[in-house]
Amino acid sequence: MAAQVTKQTLIGEMLQMDMGIAAILMAAGMHCVGCPSSAMESLEEACMVHGMNADEVLTQINEYLANK
Repeated sequence: MAAQVTKQTLIGEMLQMDMGIAAILMAAGMHCVGCPSSAMESLEEACMVHGMNADEVLTQINEYLANK
């Protein structure tokens, strides 16, 4: 079974799970994934700060993980 991410998953946890997620976040407009403070933000918090739809980003990440 593929790993799954929720809106509560921390950015740092996602990147430890799979560094390919960084490309998805950056393509969506979240260019701060390398910032140390972003590692402790949840996906939902990071999306809120960047004015992004967390549900859309979450779907993209989970589709990526499921299709690996």
